[in-house]
Amino acid sequence: MIYNIVFFGDSICVGQGVSIYRGWVVRLAEQLETHFTAHGNQLLVTNASVNGRTTRQALEDMPYHVQSRGVDLILVQFGLNDCNYWLTDRGNPRVSLPAFKANLHEIVTRAKTFGAKRILLNTNHPTTRDKEIIPHTTITYEQSNRAYNEAIRELAAEIGEDVVLLDVERMFLTAVSEGVTLQSLLLDDGLHLSNLGHDYYLNFIAPEAHKACLEIMKA
Repeated sequence: MIYNIVFFGDSICVGQGVSIYRGWVVRLAEQLETHFTAHGNQLLVTNASVNGRTTRQALEDMPYHVQSRGVDLILVQFGLNDCNYWLTDRGNPRVSLPAFKANLHEIVTRAKTFGAKRILLNTNHPTTRDKEIIPHTTITYEQSNRAYNEAIRELAAEIGEDVVLLDVERMFLTAVSEGVTLQSLLLDDGLHLSNLGHDYYLNFIAPEAHKACLEIMKA
């Protein structure tokens, strides 16, 4: 039996701005396949992530990227694009908060329909875009990011069964409280992950991914 493991997200899963081999998804995929193949299990690990993608776009892509192959374990991470505001939208986010939460719920539901026994649901890390007010609004990008992270937590609590919340935001904030600078975890754009940021993601998510793989193999 081949277990289909899918990473379904945006540029944070793609690894925008760093060399391919440094990205946390690539490194985690290698870890999972190496470990479980050595123990007699076959894994097909796919990174079905796209730079700039919102949950609305993800739902449109899901029939090809996820449903067509089936999935046993999926990691879902969206929000940094949904919570963004384009100047041409005159104060409307790319995806409204209620629509974002509904879209994530549908992504989880569809993943389950097509075989997912575990869904790893990530919040998003904090950014340094916390000073400039977004045009036509009264908030910063980081305030918007925090609100969308809270919606992710609410959704995970509401769905409960088979959904594992990986609270990346709180992990980063803990690291900062222990003396790591947020700037060192991010690229100069204040949003995408530096090499060190990818290291933190990998170290945080890998144990949960390994545990989830074991659980789906026992199910």
